[in-house]
Amino acid sequence: MLKLGLTGGIGSGKSTVARILAVLGAQVIDADAISRNITAAQGAGIEALREAFGNKAIAADGSLDREWMRQLVFSDQTAKARLEKIVHPLVGQEIVRQTAQAQSARTPCLVLDIPLLVESGYWRERFHRILVVDCPIQTQIERVERRSKLSSEAVQAIIASQCTRQQRLQAADFVVYNQGKSVDEIGSELARLTREFGL
Repeated sequence: MLKLGLTGGIGSGKSTVARILAVLGAQVIDADAISRNITAAQGAGIEALREAFGNKAIAADGSLDREWMRQLVFSDQTAKARLEKIVHPLVGQEIVRQTAQAQSARTPCLVLDIPLLVESGYWRERFHRILVVDCPIQTQIERVERRSKLSSEAVQAIIASQCTRQQRLQAADFVVYNQGKSVDEIGSELARLTREFGL
């Protein structure tokens, strides 16, 4: 089973690429989706987060107050470390479980969608190939502003907290440039690429 690491900066279009890869026959494990489940109401991480950060970290619906936490971790590196110490092991456990399922099902290509893959010394060594979705930084900002309530400054702060575009491209075995292309064009590009993976 080929393990393909998929990554890209916020607003790069990584989720679109993941959906196309799934249509082409890959099994996709989405680390962000797992993290959201863990921090949802009654999620596996909620009580540990409440204990670490207090009731103010929990929204009225019982889920993690993501905006409150985002502001905290941008201003306090120790809070970021505490958050990651709770959430990352739980995400890792679920990824291991889903990977074992894919191996049992003899999936030819497993795609692990990891937003901070390049930043992480842990994940980079666990893939046969790394696929990076790339676009200009200004495009990232515009896309995230359109889809969220975040200001341009907030989006730029998120981008600044991630690795640089150059660092991401240096880590890539393959790059999908997601600017000025239709979904069909990206799909055709990925179809050619994934033929190398047995899809």
